[in-house]
Amino acid sequence: MDRIRIRGGAPLTGSIPISGAKNAALPLMIASLLTDETLELGNVPRLADISSLLRIMSNFGVDHMIAGRRPGESTQTGQTIRLTAKSVIDTCAPYELVSTMRASFWVIAPLLARFGHAKVSMPGGCAIGTRPVDLLIMALAKLGAAIEIDSGYVVATAPKGLRGAEIDFPKVTVGGTHVALMAATLAQGTTVIRNAAREPEVVDLAECLVKMGAKIQGAGTSEIVVEGVARLGGASHDVLPDRIETGTYAMAVAMTGGDIILENTRPELLQFALDVLGQAGAEVTPYVGGIRVRRNGNGIQPVDVTTDPFPGFPTDLQAQFMALMTRASGTSRIRETIFENRFMHVQELARLGARIRLDGDSAYVEGVPTLKGAPVMATDLRASVSLVIGGLAAEGETTINRVYHLDRGFEALESKLARCGADIERLRG
Repeated sequence: MDRIRIRGGAPLTGSIPISGAKNAALPLMIASLLTDETLELGNVPRLADISSLLRIMSNFGVDHMIAGRRPGESTQTGQTIRLTAKSVIDTCAPYELVSTMRASFWVIAPLLARFGHAKVSMPGGCAIGTRPVDLLIMALAKLGAAIEIDSGYVVATAPKGLRGAEIDFPKVTVGGTHVALMAATLAQGTTVIRNAAREPEVVDLAECLVKMGAKIQGAGTSEIVVEGVARLGGASHDVLPDRIETGTYAMAVAMTGGDIILENTRPELLQFALDVLGQAGAEVTPYVGGIRVRRNGNGIQPVDVTTDPFPGFPTDLQAQFMALMTRASGTSRIRETIFENRFMHVQELARLGARIRLDGDSAYVEGVPTLKGAPVMATDLRASVSLVIGGLAAEGETTINRVYHLDRGFEALESKLARCGADIERLRG
């Protein structure tokens, strides 16, 4: 397996192009199943999860073409993919494909809405809690689908089509909102989704669906209204910038010092997290087409945070922020309210010299003067990049094992950091 080796201590200076958001690209790709025409997606990141979903889509009979390079595109700035689900030959998503990535379960919505039946394996993905699909299934049942669980598969049927309904989620669910939104576009009548997720990725999906001919109002608020249409068509849409990648590199600059321009991103996508960074001692200012981040001369200050659905502090930045707080001049409390078991990076950060105490859903991080490099092991996607942030600031050499987690969610991580002065390299094999 590949490893990443980091020799810490170098400040980051220069610029980093922000890729398209994985968490937006995946549902957008799945939305191509709603039409027999071509959906062209630009700014799609080059990631393992994207490749995995393309294999799943190909299994259905979806044709895809990765277009030649466009102006401004590079190996660090995304790609253009055209997806055509004209001849779908199978509506079953088998375990061996779905088990590699949780988001692939969402194919159940467009397959059911367009063809009236779908058989999809229960999902896999990161080991950060149970992450149940009960709310997704509830949304489809509300729309009139008959649901059965058979040998680890969810079998959904609606031979006469889905019908508009009122869907009241008992808690905010991004996956549930994606599924309800896609299914409702082809349902007969009007669907009202209450307590909907407000994440930018949900808005991005809704904007693409509208381009395809859907009638959607309220995306980005807690109530979304969808008026079903008979069919959807093709469209062209660019994936929005990755707010988690933006926040990750911003925290890396706050950790190491330096001065970085984060290009092709938008501060409003993660304003809460940027405000927290400001409290921790980083200077974050808008820049033409992006954000400028640099650390002031007062060191890192402790800040307490609680993860919350958008527009709150993202759970996907919790591990990175914890790495930053290991060098703060005091003790901070980080409370995780979205996923259980999302503190698995704590023991690995401790190998670098971090002092962290866990108590239920909270981690108490006592800042230390220095971290020291050590061999560490990635446990999931966001945990793995927290170890990168720790290694960038640690004295000596840090080797991160099982970096395939990183490849699922961060495009060209080593080259982006290396161009800004980090001493980082990938060790093959």
